[in-house]
Amino acid sequence: MASLPIIVGKNAVERLGAFLTRWADWGMGLGVLGLMLTLLVPLPPQVLDFLLAFNITISVLLLLVTMSVKSSAELSTFPAVLLFTTLFRLGLNVASTRLILSEGRAGEVITAFGHFVVGDDLTVGLIIFLILVVIQFVVITKGAGRISEVAARFVLDAMPGKQMAIDADLNAGLIDSDEARSRRARVASEAEFYGAMDGASKFVRGDAIASLIITALNLLGGITLGTMDGLSLAEAGRRYSMLSIGDGLVTQIPALLVSTAAAVLVTRASSDKTLGYNLAAQIASRPKAAMIAAGMMFTIGLLPGMPSLPFTALAMLLLFVARRLRGVEGQEGLLTASPAAAGRASATTADGVSTQAKLGSETVEPQPVDEALGLLEVDRIGLEIGYRLIPLVKDKAGTGILDHVSQLRRRFASREGVVLPPVRIKDNVRLEPGGYRVLLGGQEIAKGTIEVGQFLAMDSGSAGNGIPKLRGKATRDPAFGLPAWWITGAQRDEAELAGYTVIDPTSVLITHLSEVIRGSLHEILSRDDVKELIEHVKKTSPAVVEELIPGKLGYGEVQQVLRNLLADGVPVRNMPAILEALADGVARTKDPEALSEFVRGRLGRVLCELYADKSGTVHAVTLEPGIEARLAAAVGVAKDPEAAPVTPAYLQKLVERIAQSVAAASKSGKDAVVLARVGVRRFLNELVRASLPKVAVLSYNEVVPARAVETTAVVRLED
Repeated sequence: MASLPIIVGKNAVERLGAFLTRWADWGMGLGVLGLMLTLLVPLPPQVLDFLLAFNITISVLLLLVTMSVKSSAELSTFPAVLLFTTLFRLGLNVASTRLILSEGRAGEVITAFGHFVVGDDLTVGLIIFLILVVIQFVVITKGAGRISEVAARFVLDAMPGKQMAIDADLNAGLIDSDEARSRRARVASEAEFYGAMDGASKFVRGDAIASLIITALNLLGGITLGTMDGLSLAEAGRRYSMLSIGDGLVTQIPALLVSTAAAVLVTRASSDKTLGYNLAAQIASRPKAAMIAAGMMFTIGLLPGMPSLPFTALAMLLLFVARRLRGVEGQEGLLTASPAAAGRASATTADGVSTQAKLGSETVEPQPVDEALGLLEVDRIGLEIGYRLIPLVKDKAGTGILDHVSQLRRRFASREGVVLPPVRIKDNVRLEPGGYRVLLGGQEIAKGTIEVGQFLAMDSGSAGNGIPKLRGKATRDPAFGLPAWWITGAQRDEAELAGYTVIDPTSVLITHLSEVIRGSLHEILSRDDVKELIEHVKKTSPAVVEELIPGKLGYGEVQQVLRNLLADGVPVRNMPAILEALADGVARTKDPEALSEFVRGRLGRVLCELYADKSGTVHAVTLEPGIEARLAAAVGVAKDPEAAPVTPAYLQKLVERIAQSVAAASKSGKDAVVLARVGVRRFLNELVRASLPKVAVLSYNEVVPARAVETTAVVRLED
């Protein structure tokens, strides 16, 4: 029975959602039609009272909603709402003016506002009304309009840079096409929002001017009509002044609230927290400022003639807050636990991501059954982070390290055909606060440092053309070694406009982790992984598995072939084709190296797809026939003892010429591969990969399925 209220509440929410889905468009249409009717049809005072109260309610609701959103894009309909509320207020102004001038009354709400504010002095009420108009027109509306204009200009100018950053993440494999499409939609929505707010702010400004004119017309017209109806000038002035000022206030106060809501929306920065939360955290995280302010308030209270009680009370309050927050510096220090006091927690997600981070004393570490046996466990892939990176592990927006690692595992499975083992993420107090390192089998294979709260701006090649260098901490991108700078969030738009690729710190770490794992896939692949892959193939292609395993090859031999393919950057996703090639080739040889070359020949279409351009053309750097013959005589199957020797100096010179040819092709925008005959491909691949790990070496029979093969250079060596 305890769950009954929850069920009822859930059903009520579902019914409300269904009702809104069905009747929202009808309600919007009838509401706009009602706005038009208020401009034309006389309204009874009782109906006008209800509509005025509704106007005030909507204004208060809009202000509170804008303070609770986390980013401006969450209220993408606000410009349209601003337009409708402005029209609604103008319609109410017309309806109230009609009642004031025709009947000398305007309902209880306007009368109550007039009596409450004006009282016995019309001059005071008029001055208060004019002050409200000045505050809205000169301060809030003008400032919000200027901010909307500047924000719209900056957002539109920054769109190309943001699109480039999305494309960079997509090309680096950090996001998939769906995520890229979603991010592009958010960028376009943000630009549309600020552009609409720039135009909508003009409505608010016009509303303030119209309210002032309408109040003046009510006052002058009412006094004129009153004197014509036999009232004295003083009596007509008092009656219509009170009604006109009350009418102006009852519409100007909601207008002021809506203008404030618009200003709050365009002046706030995007965050994963609400405005009130960020405001409290950012101000309370500066205890030194509170202590200095307490001293100043106490000093002001001691000045001659100053009332000491309020200043002294405020000084004591600030001093109390400063003492309670002693030792806290920055928002992160206030919202996250310190390394010494935080406990340790360990968890494994459904996507195979294991975490071990300092998350507070509320977590309790489960005790293993046998602690000594637990110490023998070695994580196949590990990521150790400094304590400043702990807040990046998990966030509510779904952009934390855990979410990215889960996407990495799915991406490697869909592209490379390898299911990564769980990645253990844990903190290490021995690392520097912003440092991290990647472990493979418990051994460090890569490390780096990132600056939390800043962004990495990388020079993509288009930056720097007459544009001054960025003001930031110079560094290098840990994944690709490109020159980069750590910059603040305020410099992000400037850097993107200058042509830099700007990446958040989490993406920097994940990109580095992705590249390290991609280069180590052949080491990560285990026999158990191979067995799981083969068992998966057995469900759809049982014949080839039964023919090959275990009669002809064992798991270890298949593992060696797959490792060779992964080391060369060849995906193993098409396991049925690989196993069929092994079943055909094992009749000739059981040498894993020879079998790997045989499988590569069967995967020619895959290789062409990897290295061909958009038109299907493979750009290749070939060797002079004499060089190929010399290498084949030295390392081929049928070695020629009388052939010219292949010395280390000769090989070094050959690699240098290949590097020069590949670099020349890259400068012309072509990703070239090295082509060689089948007998020397393996030897040449090992030789080239040692110095040029990103350059692929293919054999002629592997590029047969390509639409075209274009020779960009022929490597020659003079004796």
